[in-house]
Amino acid sequence: MRRPQLDIQLKTPEQIDLMRAAGLVVAAALDRMRAAVAPGVSTADLDEIAESVIREAGAVPSFKGYHGFPASICSSVNEQVVHAIPDRSQVLRDGDLISIDCGAVLDGWHGDAAITVGVGEVRPELLRMATVAEDAMWAGIGAAARGMLSGRGRLTDISYAVERAVRAAGRYGIVEGYGGHGIGTEMHQDPHVLNHGRPGRGPRLVQGLALAIEPMLTMGSPRTVELDDGWTVVTRDGSVAAHVEHSMALLEDGVWVLTAPDGGRARLGDLVTAREPAESSSAG
Repeated sequence: MRRPQLDIQLKTPEQIDLMRAAGLVVAAALDRMRAAVAPGVSTADLDEIAESVIREAGAVPSFKGYHGFPASICSSVNEQVVHAIPDRSQVLRDGDLISIDCGAVLDGWHGDAAITVGVGEVRPELLRMATVAEDAMWAGIGAAARGMLSGRGRLTDISYAVERAVRAAGRYGIVEGYGGHGIGTEMHQDPHVLNHGRPGRGPRLVQGLALAIEPMLTMGSPRTVELDDGWTVVTRDGSVAAHVEHSMALLEDGVWVLTAPDGGRARLGDLVTAREPAESSSAG
């Protein structure tokens, strides 16, 4: 079932169940890596943890081999925004801020999520930026749910909600040229989801739509450059960046945050589908 123009794949509830299973694998891997982040740990160490958790669950790291990417996670430290390649020589230091992006495919369906974690004692303003990014992500997911339930929602309502939350919190750069995306039988699908823009535009927010919502913020300019490795994206002005992400799907009665252990209930309450039992909100 596909919408015209953009090649948007709408999922059945049964297919979303499969995506939820993949999302929980990603959540488990991120939880293990979050616990392992500390001064002296290398980004390659974190990559090994992720691959182990994913494969033990019977899934496959969706990043590894994707267009030649050599690892199971993207491990972006400080001025690195996204897509940084884990390396044995990149050892975390006290005060660093690391964004860890992880994906897994299980039974042909993808999950994709990212967290930003402080290493040791981190400057409060950096931790606040990470919190602002996370709050903006949840604002976007909430807007998607409300837009679908009202029957009037459009894709850029998400973009507008993300930007509005960021702007209300302070002076941060919203990274240009990168954003969220559709997700399903491929990791990246239509539509592209910007983290800024006017509301009321683009495809309708409808049941079966699955998206990865991923704000990327900087302490300075939103402009970025790609390094010679063909992957790592860094801030042009050298300012520190944060990146967070969840995969979500819209069902008839609400949203399901597929990569959140509680399905999103702690942040979104009754906007979460009854398909995610309320008692599970205390798990994970």
